[in-house]
Amino acid sequence: MPNLNYFEDTLEGIANLVDAAVPILIGIGLIIFFWGLVKYIRTAESGDGKKIMLAGLAGLFIMVSVWGIIKLGQSVLGVQANDAAMDAINAPNVPR
Repeated sequence: MPNLNYFEDTLEGIANLVDAAVPILIGIGLIIFFWGLVKYIRTAESGDGKKIMLAGLAGLFIMVSVWGIIKLGQSVLGVQANDAAMDAINAPNVPR
């Protein structure tokens, strides 16, 4: 009989790894976009900056779109997100 705890722990570890990788990948996409923007401003004649910016935008669009589709699927199917991961995200507040 297979050990289900091991399987669940493995899936949880993979989910934690993906949860940690998503913000890093989005940050890399933003860096690539801004790097292309700087390159485009410096050398407007060459199309390298424009290609880099488009690649960064395409990557960001794909990542955010998949994230949105997953959130939509969770809400339609009634699947709850991991509360611990949601508690770790705090929106900044403006002091009054």
